[in-house]
Amino acid sequence: MKRWPTIRFGLAALAAIGLMMSARADQPLVADLSEHLVGITTGFSGASVLLFGAIEDEGEVAVVVRGPARDLVMHRKSRVLGVWANTNSMTFRAAPGYYAVAASGPLEEIARPRVLARNEIGIDNLKLRLPLNLASPNVAKTWRDALVRNQERAGLYHSEVQPVSFLGTRLFRARLELPANVPTGTYKVQVFLLKNRRVVSAQSTPLIVSRVGVEAEVFNFAHNYSAYYGLIAIVVALTAGWLANAAFKKS
Repeated sequence: MKRWPTIRFGLAALAAIGLMMSARADQPLVADLSEHLVGITTGFSGASVLLFGAIEDEGEVAVVVRGPARDLVMHRKSRVLGVWANTNSMTFRAAPGYYAVAASGPLEEIARPRVLARNEIGIDNLKLRLPLNLASPNVAKTWRDALVRNQERAGLYHSEVQPVSFLGTRLFRARLELPANVPTGTYKVQVFLLKNRRVVSAQSTPLIVSRVGVEAEVFNFAHNYSAYYGLIAIVVALTAGWLANAAFKKS
């Protein structure tokens, strides 16, 4: 059972060597993932995806992983008549459901501030906008900081930059860690090659996170036939209660 990760890493290393040959011939940067589909099944506890690649010449590498865009709603609680209740809310439109960065060095050393900002490299450069008519810049920052804290607490945003390791001066790799509560959808994995603190080449590759097997069937049924799903859930709950009651009476 322990041989498969080793075999997979070996295959990835061979693929990286092929990428290095391709990079020297055609492109300054080439990269790929060990897998492009992460399947969520019952008991899913997270996944680790290997990013590997090669560069034509020496440089630094930064990687940005963005989850599927969705509306994220933040609520503010206040004490009303002695009870905590939601008294205000803000909706961040098209915010990434997941965000993480990996780099071969400290971001401020390998890229200029405007380069980081333009490419949204680093949690401080992630653009999470609110409508100006709903929030002034100061208020928007307060809401943004709260959103980032909540997403970090859930393991969906990462302010800490993960390492990109070089094997020699050409081959590189990085581990992309996805938590158990990772949202489904299509992720964008962007790889940047930096020289003299500027982006000289970039590549984007998709990563799909999807429910598979029985988990997918139940999820699709619950969303497509919600009324029937609710009815079945009620019947199952009543049946379980009746069986438990009957067993209790016999004992």
